[in-house]
Amino acid sequence: MKARGCDQTSNSGREKRVRARQSDGREGERERPKERKRERERKRKRERERERERERERERERERERERERGREREKEREREREREREREREREREREREREGERDRERKREREKRERERERERERERERERRERERDKEREREREREREREREREREREREREREREGERDVEIKRGVREREKEREKERERERERERERERERERERERERERAI
Repeated sequence: MKARGCDQTSNSGREKRVRARQSDGREGERERPKERKRERERKRKRERERERERERERERERERERERERGREREKEREREREREREREREREREREREREGERDRERKREREKRERERERERERERERERRERERDKEREREREREREREREREREREREREREREGERDVEIKRGVREREKEREKERERERERERERERERERERERERERAI
């Protein structure tokens, strides 16, 4: 009996322990799903946080790309502005070249006008030289005509003298006087011829001076 009592006592302790273990197991089993749920929630939260971080990183990358794009666009705009400035400078240079060409045209026109004025002055000088030459020719012709008239007059005088001699109207003295006068007249004619030669030399010198001035 004692032994059975002891066994009963022992069995009762075992049962308590078994029940306790069973009770603990059931509590543990009830606690584990909650923990697993919390763990899953924490994992999802961490994953969401990582995803948000990745999204923030992607957004930062997109922002950096947008900034790079804005930088490229600003650089393109600066390049376009530099090109516009180069084009404006080329246009200014073309304008300066047109102005220089206009000035060269004006200079060439002034030169042409100057040469034309000089040619006109030369033509006028030539016309004046020709006019003077014609006038001198006329004067020489008038002088030759006067000389011819004087010669005719001398011839008439000689003819009259011969006529007087033929008629015998004067005596020897008169004849000597006539001869003296004739000699004197001959001398005068010689002096007149010398003067004519001198005038001709002077005219030749004048022509030479004209030629030198023309050159």
